[in-house]
Amino acid sequence: MLAHTASSLAVAVCLSLGAPLPAVAAGPMGPRVPAVVPYVSPTPEEVVDLTYMREEEKFSRDLYLAFAETWQAAPFAFVANAEQKHMDAVLRLIRAYALPDPVAGMLVGEFGDAELQALHATLLQQGLASELGALHAGGLVEEMDLLDLEFSAARTTKPDIARVYANLACGSRNHLRAFAGDIRALTGLQYVAQSMSQEAVDAILQQPPERCGRP
Repeated sequence: MLAHTASSLAVAVCLSLGAPLPAVAAGPMGPRVPAVVPYVSPTPEEVVDLTYMREEEKFSRDLYLAFAETWQAAPFAFVANAEQKHMDAVLRLIRAYALPDPVAGMLVGEFGDAELQALHATLLQQGLASELGALHAGGLVEEMDLLDLEFSAARTTKPDIARVYANLACGSRNHLRAFAGDIRALTGLQYVAQSMSQEAVDAILQQPPERCGRP
């Protein structure tokens, strides 16, 4: 009876903290309950990065929603839907670590970060002026996302956070390929890097689309 109570308590503790359940090894008398894996709080750097990443993904989604409504052309609607999934992935981490959602209650185009708010206004104006301007704005956003994800991934030791960042970076590479392809289709010109190095961007564009965590 005591062993059963200890097992239930271990599971309850893990679930309540949002931590993964520990593996259960089988013994001669049935499953053997291991010691509870201690919950490891996120570092201050991880909290800052998760909070910013949630708002940055909203920034991308909101911008692409506006472009999709104006131009009604691929890839804006598709990428906006993908950015919503990115937002949801970061939100799951935020909830798992019991952090406040930085965009709770915010309207489309509204941000708590002043720099994101100002950049959104600038890129929105650029993208609403022409479809080509919107495509270039999308390319810039994805380059910035990739740089921020690289920075944040280097500051985490949590496998779950690192895995989400890797998936988001994979998605951003695909989005950059989509925007660069449409720019070339409209202008006949190769995409020119706006934030990353041209070498880094070219390395991405030379590769085919990725499946991002799917087999």
